[in-house]
Amino acid sequence: MKQSNGGFDHSYNAQTAVDAERQIIVAAELTECAADSGQLPAMVEAMKRTLDRLPKTVLADAGYRSEAALKALADKPCEVIVALGREGRGQARIDAEKYPHTARMAQTLKSAEGQSAYRRRKAIVEAPNGWIKSVLGFRQFSLRGIEKVRAEWKLVCLALNLRRMAAWA
Repeated sequence: MKQSNGGFDHSYNAQTAVDAERQIIVAAELTECAADSGQLPAMVEAMKRTLDRLPKTVLADAGYRSEAALKALADKPCEVIVALGREGRGQARIDAEKYPHTARMAQTLKSAEGQSAYRRRKAIVEAPNGWIKSVLGFRQFSLRGIEKVRAEWKLVCLALNLRRMAAWA
């Protein structure tokens, strides 16, 4: 990723998908792309590989929003709710002809059911991300190279899952 001084840092963008009931990470992926907007379809597929089925509901913050991602997930048999940022709060008009999937998402987020479902997102996914940093003390990768860093990220997520499972016993 580009630095302010014109150089580049080896930086990664880690993604997690978390089970709402147990707060276990069910999918963990990592890319070199700074933007989350193209990652949602890949995360849904990663969840499908782990669970052998699609989740009933997928909740994502505004960083995952893109017309292409919403279009790719439109035919999936799961409810996808993605925050729209300022547009979702009525600050700007969404052109339904140019962005039909985004306009449909705006309607979903206006409904009481959509708002209620989305409100849960923060409590579901932010806790495991915080535990990774605070409880496990993981703040930077030790390895170099995308494949090694992906493996390290998945090991960190596995360690958190094992810790959570041990707490249930």
